[in-house]
Amino acid sequence: MNQQRESRSAAAALPARRIDAHGRAHVDMRAVLALALPLVANSAVQVVLNLTDVWFIGRISTEALAAVGAVHWLVIVAGLLLSGVGMAVQTLAAQAHGARRYVRAAQAVWTAMWGVLFTTPLFLAVAFSGSLILAPFGVDPQIQRLAVEYWFPRLAGGPFGAAVWAMLGFFNGIGRPRISLTVSAVIALSNAVLNEIFIFRLDLGVAGAAWATTTAQAIGLALAFAIFLRAPVRRVYRSHLTWRLHGGRLWRQVRLGVPMGLLYAGDLIGISIFQIMQVRLGAADGAATQLVMMLTSLAYMPGMGIALAGTTLVGQSIGAGDRRWAMRVGNHVIALAAVVMGGIGLLLALAGPWLLPVFLAADDAQGAAALAVGTRILWLAAAYQFFDGLNLGSGLCLRGAGDATVPAVLVLVLSWAFFVPLAHSLTFAPGQGWFDILPQAGWGAVGGWTAVVVYVLLVGITLFLRWRSGAWQRITRG
Repeated sequence: MNQQRESRSAAAALPARRIDAHGRAHVDMRAVLALALPLVANSAVQVVLNLTDVWFIGRISTEALAAVGAVHWLVIVAGLLLSGVGMAVQTLAAQAHGARRYVRAAQAVWTAMWGVLFTTPLFLAVAFSGSLILAPFGVDPQIQRLAVEYWFPRLAGGPFGAAVWAMLGFFNGIGRPRISLTVSAVIALSNAVLNEIFIFRLDLGVAGAAWATTTAQAIGLALAFAIFLRAPVRRVYRSHLTWRLHGGRLWRQVRLGVPMGLLYAGDLIGISIFQIMQVRLGAADGAATQLVMMLTSLAYMPGMGIALAGTTLVGQSIGAGDRRWAMRVGNHVIALAAVVMGGIGLLLALAGPWLLPVFLAADDAQGAAALAVGTRILWLAAAYQFFDGLNLGSGLCLRGAGDATVPAVLVLVLSWAFFVPLAHSLTFAPGQGWFDILPQAGWGAVGGWTAVVVYVLLVGITLFLRWRSGAWQRITRG
């Protein structure tokens, strides 16, 4: 009898696992939600931060909104490519926590900090190269000038964002998402206050929005480090003793993290080029696309929070030595992310005519045109949210298993070889775009967003099939 109780106790110790009276294992959705809800709230804070930026920038002008739209995703892409070592922290922390190797979880954080330090010169080099990077896209000179003003402070502050992401990955990985929520809330509140100060009081305009974000991230990093080095964390994880650089460990973390960053960078490079296409059509189309992108984050960010719970649960299950359970709990997380995102997407499309005007200046001559375009494309954006849930849930569960290279290659091929050419063909009329090798439909923003729908559907299905194949179960990690 005692042996049976011990066996049941060990089984129930796996993350989100409940054993019923008959000894059968079930996924405890209450436990999944207990982990996911703070992560969803954390993502909701990110939504507030993004929408706050859009609201402040929209008060400057429609051109300013289009300019930020032109580089918004490129800024994130640059951060993903240069901070891959930090992307691996949540996976390593979750697997180490599941295996009860607590010191190893803290070492992943310090290894990421060393990686951020070494990549800081690269962040600065990219920050100074904004004009060169944007020049080939043929954007209106005034919009490009505003975009470069925003680009420099955002990329110069990139190391703060990379370091914050690594710190939050640690707390998420060990199942302490409420700490991540606290840090993100402080960043969001600081950003709102600093936007008002930098944009309008100091009259820095678009650049002020970027400096506000950079400064807010620095404040959040200081808070996260203070918590990381407090006595409760030090006692369990020895976070104050694991700071020394180990070259071999850094290289292994880079090899794991860079493909993780590349998975989402590859996707977002395609989205970035797509968004620049819309800006090339005109300020109204570019601003409408930026608005819809930000509004769909109301679906994306909760989905991201649920999917991040999948990274933790899958990683902890693998660390505890039960890959079958990792598959089972991952399936539930993926389904939850897809259903939630699909439902929110539908609500957004219905509420679009009331939401979009909030972010446009009432006296801007191009605001009415941006509103008309935005109302139409918001329905297209709503159409792909379910499959974006499959994309996020599957991709982040694969990350928890340490499966990053093959998914990154799959997404790169779909993004660059399929989506970008399709978006160009459907967006531009002959002679309007960058090249006329392919047939050009000239459907404008509606055409570009139609390409997004097809692309996200394919990415979601592809990554879900990769997850269901179970190939990640053969991965071993030291």
